[in-house]
Amino acid sequence: MKRRLFLTTAGAAMMAGGMTLPLFAQEAEAAAGIPDMVLGNPDAPVEIVEYASFTCPHCANFHANQFQQIKANYIDTGKARFVFREVFFDRYGLWGSMIARCGGEMRFHGIVSMMFERQRDWAQGEPAQIAANLRNIGKVAGLDDATLDACMQDADTAQALVAWYEENRVRDNIEGTPSFLIQGQKYSNMSYEEFAAILDEKLTEAGYTE
Repeated sequence: MKRRLFLTTAGAAMMAGGMTLPLFAQEAEAAAGIPDMVLGNPDAPVEIVEYASFTCPHCANFHANQFQQIKANYIDTGKARFVFREVFFDRYGLWGSMIARCGGEMRFHGIVSMMFERQRDWAQGEPAQIAANLRNIGKVAGLDDATLDACMQDADTAQALVAWYEENRVRDNIEGTPSFLIQGQKYSNMSYEEFAAILDEKLTEAGYTE
């Protein structure tokens, strides 16, 4: 999915209750403080990085299909570690990231799964309704109102996330979603069989034996 970048110029994103978040991406200097969210054994021999937007239908389809097989056969078995990096083509993707990261590393990937599973439900309506929908996902994940309020009102983190995304986008030449880096090599979306062939090749190159 390719869209014109929404968050590269100064602007403001409305969140819940009329609160605004300034998004001066080019001026943010805290990108280095945004951690990668890793699923699986951090010492696995192969690394898969996915670049995805929470509002991307193709990303939701990947998570409902190929990802389930990749997780079962490569991530859960310790052959690969999976890194999810958010892409912000619109403010709603940024809000989703703030909610997902609000749960910390323990809850992050579960919230990501819920966002993709429920994408057609939460990503509809006016901005205030979408913000409320995202809060509901956070509540289902076990976050209380005070925690959600603090995360959604954290303008510094919003700026840092956008700056972090911009650095990632330029460095890794990310033009659409979902995009993948497998052992640092860039790939577009593909079938599970194609993923498996590449992952098996990378495992062999890494000297992995079962």
